[in-house]
Amino acid sequence: MEKELSCVDCGTQNCKYKDRTYPEFCLTTGLDDADWQWAVERYDEGDNHRVMVASAEVEYEGYCRLTRVEEIMTFARKMGYRRIGIANCIGLQNEARIFARILRDNGFEVFSVICKAGGKAKSSMGIPKECESIGAAMCNPILQARLLNQAGTELNVVIGLCVGHDSLFYKYSDAYATTLVTKDRVTGHNPAAVLYTSTSYYRNKLKGDK
Repeated sequence: MEKELSCVDCGTQNCKYKDRTYPEFCLTTGLDDADWQWAVERYDEGDNHRVMVASAEVEYEGYCRLTRVEEIMTFARKMGYRRIGIANCIGLQNEARIFARILRDNGFEVFSVICKAGGKAKSSMGIPKECESIGAAMCNPILQARLLNQAGTELNVVIGLCVGHDSLFYKYSDAYATTLVTKDRVTGHNPAAVLYTSTSYYRNKLKGDK
């Protein structure tokens, strides 16, 4: 099957410049005006434009200077958000507590919902029984989102939700959501480490079947 080329296959990254050369498959030069206009119109919906402006300001003001924790607080202040929600994995409860303490010390209100809220067995939801061998209670990201919605949080922060569970949380969160910690038990929650070692330590482990 012929490989479909897209931005990851580009060696120029010239879309951030003007009057440069682009590959034939470039999404910028081949962009349909209707797609561009659709995106532009979405920035006028709700607070989307304010989010874009605040995000750009945080990037500029904190570039290589502010940590992710500081950036989240700076963004929240620019947006006028005071009530911050935390959706965290039970395995990162300590990290969630530390983050909540930092937020409160900086004048924010905090409301958190842990992933096991509801306390229902995995098998009760049709999840294979063997999955309970690493923990009987199901993760419940949709309930996490609902409870944070009911709590009136203005910005939700994800700390270590599982792959897929985080997807469901983002889908059902009424507030804008961002991620502080991405779960990776093998690398100490530093998934980028696998990318940096993909040609050395992790080369054989990540090699796909040909």
